[in-house]
Amino acid sequence: MNPLLECHRLGQSIWLDFIRRKQLAEGGLARLVADGEIRGVTSNPAIFEKAIGGSDDYDTALAAAIASGERDPQRLFEQLAIDDIRAAADVLQPVWRDSSGVDGHVSLEVSPHLAMDEEATVRDAERLWHAVDRPNLMIKVPGTAPGVGAMRRLIAQGINVNVTLLFSRAAYAAVAAAYIDGVEAFAAAGGDPAAVASVASFFVSRIDGVLDAEIERRATATPDQAPALRALAGRIAIANARLAYADAGRIYAQPRWQALAQRGARVQRLLWASTGTKNPAYSDVLYVESLIGADTVNTVPPATLDAFRDHGRARATLGEDVDGAHTVFAEIERLGLPLDEVTAQLVDDGIGLFVEAHDKLLAAVAAKRDALLRRVA
Repeated sequence: MNPLLECHRLGQSIWLDFIRRKQLAEGGLARLVADGEIRGVTSNPAIFEKAIGGSDDYDTALAAAIASGERDPQRLFEQLAIDDIRAAADVLQPVWRDSSGVDGHVSLEVSPHLAMDEEATVRDAERLWHAVDRPNLMIKVPGTAPGVGAMRRLIAQGINVNVTLLFSRAAYAAVAAAYIDGVEAFAAAGGDPAAVASVASFFVSRIDGVLDAEIERRATATPDQAPALRALAGRIAIANARLAYADAGRIYAQPRWQALAQRGARVQRLLWASTGTKNPAYSDVLYVESLIGADTVNTVPPATLDAFRDHGRARATLGEDVDGAHTVFAEIERLGLPLDEVTAQLVDDGIGLFVEAHDKLLAAVAAKRDALLRRVA
C-alpha cells in the first residue's frame, strides 16, 4: 500500500507544506488530493517568497493588480496570496466536507512582524479570515505569549487557528490550555464546538540541527563524555515530540475537555512541522516514519512527500518506546545539554526567518511592480 494512504488509515493526516500558483493552475494539488495522498496545505512567508519572488507565475496577476491602480507591495502580495489560498481551499473543500471539518484546511499566516503584539495579531487574523472567506481556512499565529493569547480569542470567535513555531513541551501545554479556554468561551457564547478546528505546529528537525552541533562540540571538548553525548545525536527531537504526544493524551483525557468532547468539540491536533531531514547522515523520511500516530498531522515539503511515497514505511510509531524518550530527557539533564535555551532561541530565530522572508518577498514584489510600470511608461 502507498505509505501516505497507510498513514491516513492509522489516523494521521498528511498535509503539504507548499503552495504555488503553477501547481494550482496545472492541477498538481488537485491530483494529490484526488489520489488521497494529502489532506491539507500549509504556507508561510518563506514559501510565498520563493513562489512569488522566484518565478514568473504571478506576473500576469500582478500586472492586472497594478493596472487597477494598486501600488502598495503588501496589498499586492495579499491579493496574490489570497487568490492562491482560496483556490487551494476550493480544491480541498471535498476533504473538509467529507471529514466533517477535521481535514481539508489551508493555512495563511498573519504578518510575522506582529508576533509580539496580541491585539494586532487578532485584528490581522480577523481581517484575513473575512478576506479569504472560506470555512476551511486556518489562520496561522506564532506560539509566542502574545500569539497564544490571540489564538484563545480567535478560537472563541470560531476562527480556525494553526499555532506555529512550537518547540517545547511547555509551550505546547500552554497552547493546549488556551485552546480549551477558547472552545469553552465559544460554546458559552452559543457557538457549536464542533465547528472550530485547530492544530498546534510542533517543530522537529530544527532541534536536532542545533543540538547535534552542540553535542559534537562538547564531545570533542570532553572525550570522556563523548560516547554518552553522541548516543543522543538525532534522537532528541523525536523524543521531544513523542513526549508532547503523551502530554496531549493526558490533557485531552481530563474531565474538563471530555465535557466539551461530548458536545462535539475536537482536540487540537499536534502537527509535526519542519519534518524535512536536513542532516544527510539521517534517513530522508526519519521525521515522518518516527512520528506516526492517531489524531496528528504531518506537514511535509514536496521532496519529503515524494521520498516517503517511494520508500517510507508507515506504522504507528508515536507511542513506541516512550520510556526511551524519558531516558533521552534524563540524559539531556544529566549531561547539561541546553534544550530549554535552544527551544527558546529557535522561536526567536523562526520569527526572524519569517520576517526576513516576508521583507524579501515585499522587496521582490516592489521590484516587479517597478519593472512592470517602466514597461508601460
